[in-house]
This record gives sequence, structure tokens and C-alpha cells, in this order.
Amino acid sequence: MFGKVRAWSRRHGRLLDALRVAPLALVCAWYSVPYAAIGASVSHGTYLGPVGYTLLSVTLLLPLLWRSDRPKTVFAVIALLCFGQWLADVELMPADFAVLVALYALSVRERFGWALAGALVAELGVVLALSRWENLSLSTFFSFSIFGGTVFLAGLYSRTRRRYVEGLEERAERAERERDQRAKMAAAAERTRIARELHDVVAHNVSVIVVQADGAAYALDSDPELARRAVRTISKTGRDALAEMRRLVGVLRQDESGPDYLPQPGLAQLDDLVRGAGLPVELRVSGAPAELPEGEQLTVYRIVQEALTNALKHGGPGVSAVVELDYTGPELLLRVTDNGRGAAARPAPGGHGLVGMRERAGMYGGAVTTGPRAGGGYEVAARLPVPAVRAA
Repeated sequence: MFGKVRAWSRRHGRLLDALRVAPLALVCAWYSVPYAAIGASVSHGTYLGPVGYTLLSVTLLLPLLWRSDRPKTVFAVIALLCFGQWLADVELMPADFAVLVALYALSVRERFGWALAGALVAELGVVLALSRWENLSLSTFFSFSIFGGTVFLAGLYSRTRRRYVEGLEERAERAERERDQRAKMAAAAERTRIARELHDVVAHNVSVIVVQADGAAYALDSDPELARRAVRTISKTGRDALAEMRRLVGVLRQDESGPDYLPQPGLAQLDDLVRGAGLPVELRVSGAPAELPEGEQLTVYRIVQEALTNALKHGGPGVSAVVELDYTGPELLLRVTDNGRGAAARPAPGGHGLVGMRERAGMYGGAVTTGPRAGGGYEVAARLPVPAVRAA
């Protein structure tokens, strides 16, 4: 709300300056009637007449429209006009308060040295004006000086407050940029971890291909049936490896440490994961399990692992969980629910587990949704496509 108001103010600065000067212009217009009625007979200095009074008032007030953009220039112009008015022995008028308006703008928008110089010039003007038209007295001098000093100090206060608010806005914008940067770094780190695991899956498949190819070469003459089975295994493993490599394209791997060529956990290891989760977990499976690529099995395993870890960390004492796998539809539906504190639990600082879940599922065209349950506890739900080609 306030940001929109400030943006509008910046776009229409000239209009706002004119509106702020409008009350002083109205006072000058109202004073023009008695000034014309007084006439030269009562005036203590040079009598300008209604036309001269109006022209001088407009000349003094008009520069104020540019005081936000050029405060030093505006103050200097108005100060020189007032000095010319003093030299011409023209009596004080309401438009002379333009000096104080310009002084305020100078104090708000320029450095302290310029503001102090403007205050001293205004004080000199008070001395010159009172010495000629008011028979300078200490009480009058102090009254005008205090009034000008108040304007000067008010401008300094506004300048300090403006700088403070701008500093807060800058820090808030910097914090927002840093937050976005941290989120991008977290996503990049998670992609790196996923790339490393997919690399291990593919490396394992290639190792299987090499072993099977060597075995087929040795058995080609002595046991043709064994060689055919090895070739079929090579074909299937190669297709799986090619699919994983296609998913790996575009994922930058920052850690170039050598792979250990060990297979990653999959659906077969879910029972072990559930038993060692550190909390009571019930595993429910609906439908006939599909044969998923190893990378997709790893995704399911990691999502369940992360969901159970979060339940253990944030669910509170006595928490239990249910892991459900549904193979009855065209997609694998995974659901992990717990009866813990749910929405009251706050993620640990720096944790990016939910980001990792979504990254993993997204690589296979799936999706993950998380959130507190209506009846209490927390839910992690994922859907992953099941390949059309299943076990031969």
C-alpha cells in the first residue's frame, strides 16, 4: 500500500509540489484585496499596486514547483528575488514565506552544509527586513529567528527520517534478493544431488551391460540360449539406461567425484526403510506393483524417506505414520501421512527437503503436494507416471 503511494508520488512530484504551495497562494490572493485598499498612503515602502503585487507574488511562488528537483537553485532564485525586493524598498508580503518553503526543501534534499548555508541566508534576510521595516527589536528578531530555525530543523528531521526509511527499504529489498538467491542455490544443490544419484543408476546399468555382454560373448558358441537371455537383458538394461540419460540432460553436475557404481535403493528397500524409520509406520500397497525404472524407484524411496524424516523431526512425541502406494490407476500414487503436530511444526532453518521432493518428481513428469491435514498431522502426496512398457 505505502509502496504504491510512494511510487505514485514519484511519478507526480510536480503536481504534489503545486498542491503544497496552493495554501500559500490562496493567502497571497486573499491579502491582495486589503493591499489594494490600503494604497500608497499607508504603505511604508514602495507601493506596487494590485498588478505589481500579483506579479511579484507569482514570481516568488512559481519557482517552488521545482524545489524537489533543484532545491539549491530554487532557494537561490527566491533569495535573490527577496533581496531585490529589499533593495527596491518593497514592503513584506505573504509571498515572502516562499523563502522558508525553499529552505525546508533544501534541508530535506541536500547535505547539511547546504542546508546550514540556506538557514544563514534566511537569517540574514530577517535582519535586513527588520532593520528597514520593523525598527529591529530583540523580541521580534528572536521570534522570526526561532520560526526560521524551526523550519530548518524540521527539514533536517524529515531528511533523516527519509534516509532511515530508504535504508529500511533497501535492506528489505536486499533480504528479498538474498532469499531468492538462496532458493536458487538450494535448487541447484538439489539438482546436483539428483544428478549424482541418477549418474550412479546409469553407471550401474552400464556395468550390468558390460558384464552381460562379456558373458554372452563367452556363451555364444557353447550355450546359445544363455547368450540370448544375456542379450535380452542387455537390451532391457540399455533402454532403462538411455531413459535415465535423457532425464539427466540439462542437469549440471557440480561434484565430479568418482562414482562407486553401486545401485541406489528402490521399492524393494521400502520395507527396510519403514522398519528403521524411528517411529511406528504402516506400509499399505494397493494393486500389483509395476516395474519402474531404477531412477523413478529412487525418487519414490527418497520422497518416503524425506516425509518420514520430517514426521520424526517435527511431529512431536508419539507420532506415527502411514505410507500408501496405489498402483491401481495409470499413475503411481504415493501418500505419506502422520498424526503429528502438522501446521504447528516449522521446518528447520536451511532445510530444503520439500524442494527436493518436487525436483525429483518433476524430472519424471510427476508432482508433489504437501500440507497440514484437516484432522491434524501432515500429508505428503505424490503422483508419478507408470511407464507403458512393464516387465517382459
